[in-house]
Amino acid sequence: MSDVDSRSASSAAAEVESLLSVLERNRRTFAWKTSGLDEEGMRATTGASAMTLGGLVKHVALVEADWLAVKLAGQAYGRPWDGVDFDADPDWEWRTGALDAPQDVHGLWRDAVERSRELVAEVISERGLDGPASFTWPDGRTPSVRVMLLDMIEEYARHTGHADILREAVDGRVGESAPQDFTF
Repeated sequence: MSDVDSRSASSAAAEVESLLSVLERNRRTFAWKTSGLDEEGMRATTGASAMTLGGLVKHVALVEADWLAVKLAGQAYGRPWDGVDFDADPDWEWRTGALDAPQDVHGLWRDAVERSRELVAEVISERGLDGPASFTWPDGRTPSVRVMLLDMIEEYARHTGHADILREAVDGRVGESAPQDFTF
């Protein structure tokens, strides 16, 4: 391998590490913002929004499946998503997430995250960051693996902001990131 090839490979590995590190930091902060609440806390709303932390956690689990399993890796949605008629109930995850037990909705999200980690590692190994995702936009463009990861980071950033507001309204928890000893 030439020095140029070696630097290029090293640069690509550093970019992968950076992207995955930011995604994991966002996942960890989201987990912290939504953890440790009972049913009442997970069902609480604030302001004019009907959004709940339970619905938000279940929605992000669906986003993990949709963006990373289906659109990035070309896999099926899996359970419970493939059994839902989203045409008949487009807000199913939001509605049912507010009703599910906190441990159930968090378990669903953790399982989705674990599946995504495995699939992303496989896709990056096979295609690299510049390789194609497994779907095409309606205008004919196919996003790269990099674009899909950046979109997922953006999705977490947006929804962690929602969780910030909801969690502060529930019990006053504030902060930009999880404490060092927090695990999910």
